[in-house]
Amino acid sequence: MPANPKYLTTSKWQRFAKISAAILGGYLVSVSIHLSLAAWLDRATVLITGSYTIFLLWTALMILSFLAKNGWKLWGLYLIVILICGIAIYIGQSLYPLTS
Repeated sequence: MPANPKYLTTSKWQRFAKISAAILGGYLVSVSIHLSLAAWLDRATVLITGSYTIFLLWTALMILSFLAKNGWKLWGLYLIVILICGIAIYIGQSLYPLTS
């Protein structure tokens, strides 16, 4: 049974924004969240379990990105989350430097 056309995105730019946010943006958000957790928590544990949880979070973000009405607002939200995680990584590395 085909989808009802009134629910489909007609703009090619919106379609591009949603697909790129699903694939690239979801992956970048997943990795940045896990890297910020690794900066504050036990690095080895987060990196080992991250191989599984990154995939699960990425899949969830892929599904959620196609539920959004506007792909560009979604990209903006993803960039804000990545920026916040980047700040958390910087502060975490400053407070808890990696010692060898």
